[in-house]
Amino acid sequence: MCGIVGYVGDRSAQEVVIEGLRRMEYRGYDSAGIALVRAAEGTLAVDKRAGKLSNLEKSISEDPLPASTTGIGHTRWATHGAPNDVNAHPHLGAVRRVAVVHNGIIENFADLRARLEADDHLLLSETDTEVTAHLLELQVESGVDLTTAMQRVCQRLEGAFTLVAVDAQDPDRVVAARRNSPLVVGLGEGENFLGSDVAAFIEHTREALELGQDQVVTITRDGVSVTGFDGVPAEGRRYHVDWDLSAAEKDGHDWFMRKEIFEQPHAVADSLLGRRSRTGSLQLDEMRLSDQELRDIDKIIIIAAGTSFYAGLVAKYAIEHWCRIPVEVELSSEFRYRDPILDYSTLVVAISQSGETADTLQAIRHARTQRSKVLAICNTNGSTIPRESDAVIYTHAGPEIGVASTKGYTTQLVACYLLALYLAQVKGTRFGDEIDQIMGQLEQIPAAIESILARADEVYALAHEFAASTSFIFLGRHAGYPTALEGALKLKELAYLHAEGFAAGELKHGPIALIDDGLPVFCIVPPQGRDQLHDKMLSGIQEVRARGARTICLAEEGDARITPYADRLVRLPRVPVLLQPLVSVVPLQLFACELATALGHDVDQPRNLAKSVTVE
Repeated sequence: MCGIVGYVGDRSAQEVVIEGLRRMEYRGYDSAGIALVRAAEGTLAVDKRAGKLSNLEKSISEDPLPASTTGIGHTRWATHGAPNDVNAHPHLGAVRRVAVVHNGIIENFADLRARLEADDHLLLSETDTEVTAHLLELQVESGVDLTTAMQRVCQRLEGAFTLVAVDAQDPDRVVAARRNSPLVVGLGEGENFLGSDVAAFIEHTREALELGQDQVVTITRDGVSVTGFDGVPAEGRRYHVDWDLSAAEKDGHDWFMRKEIFEQPHAVADSLLGRRSRTGSLQLDEMRLSDQELRDIDKIIIIAAGTSFYAGLVAKYAIEHWCRIPVEVELSSEFRYRDPILDYSTLVVAISQSGETADTLQAIRHARTQRSKVLAICNTNGSTIPRESDAVIYTHAGPEIGVASTKGYTTQLVACYLLALYLAQVKGTRFGDEIDQIMGQLEQIPAAIESILARADEVYALAHEFAASTSFIFLGRHAGYPTALEGALKLKELAYLHAEGFAAGELKHGPIALIDDGLPVFCIVPPQGRDQLHDKMLSGIQEVRARGARTICLAEEGDARITPYADRLVRLPRVPVLLQPLVSVVPLQLFACELATALGHDVDQPRNLAKSVTVE
């Protein structure tokens, strides 16, 4: 989850690296650092500071670094060792010849460190990263080049890692390696780049190279070479980045998150583009499973974490309703430890925005050992989880910089609906005209979200009205239940307040004890006409109001029955009950964003959180 940048070329490496780190800071902001190669002297210039990138920039402005055209940089989310100056990256070898930055966890670092210390190496930090700097430096001091050194050292490492290194005595080369951790190469003219993702270099090039597992890449001004850890030459896959620099800017909003909330109509529309063939049938991005393999599926297990887990809960309702296939939804971190029952007829659906979520990645690997098929729902082209899956549905949300997911979540929901409809098409559980009707309803969702965003000020007013509240309850039924969970999570993430989501029918089984006079309770009211859901929800609302709660009801336009029971009312566009999560979550996102702003919190970078969790 740390952010990494590397550069070789003719530009100022400091400027390129700092710019890249600024765009990568969402990946970690416990500390930041930079290492530049001074070619003439054959030495390294290093500066690193705890806290946000601005601390490093301030230090550099007060004590400028020398000019250089080769450098590496890092923004950290702490794993081993406290977030302080000493533990910040880059880390250096014993004679300060090699500098390394690292994302991930080296699981056998304690043993390696013990061996180094037995040989009188003095390690200054608490990190696992510093070990690799010493090991690399031992190799180059023995006479091999940095590329060979990286290959040899990586064969000794266990765990998940991306490593990027420079050698003070080899100023025209940056070398990197990856295992189960993100790394991408930016291809320029007379210059080349490395980054945890393309945001690191998008200002300079939109041509990229995707690396495989257990590979080492060397970049120079003149080219890029790739090998395996064993030194055998390999090739990456070139691709064109289809978004530009403006996508990583706030576009006039105070927060990236607010910008991304308002991008949701466009993001949902993009997620639906190209999903129908010329004959009108559904088609998915990389469906490498045959129709017969899908027909043989008799159970689906969805694995995910955090917000993606709630998207999976919505998917359960849709898949079971449209396809009549039993669906389980599991937390990735728990999945493989309970010895799940899997076989060739089980489809495991892995939902991960980054495609690098460590828990989810390990879960799909376990599933594959049990002969299960794996389908990934992901936003990041070329990331690890899609590459290790049998099929992929890309959400096409574009970059999401805010740590708390918004458009990432709604586009995951779209992908889940598309999967459900595709399975229904293949298995024949829904007729073509029925699928067309639902696709038509999905295609109206962007306009529905627009109508909510047009009334954002009403939600902002609610946020300020309840800014003094210290606890919130969210209630929902059916597909509204995952929305309640997601609404509560957004408040926890951003406002650091107690917030709980419950199935409304569970109130009398315990949670109603939490209801107190004046407690704000968000109620996601199902559309009218679906079974008895609406009536049951009204009963739950009356129960909490009778105990003094203040009800904030999200209900569809034209629902007059809710009015007497709503202390505050937020109107939603009319959509089918299964699709309502796409619209009902938007006011909850707006509320959490505005309340956190009113409380003076950093909305884009909530405390203790990082965008992509790439370690278990």
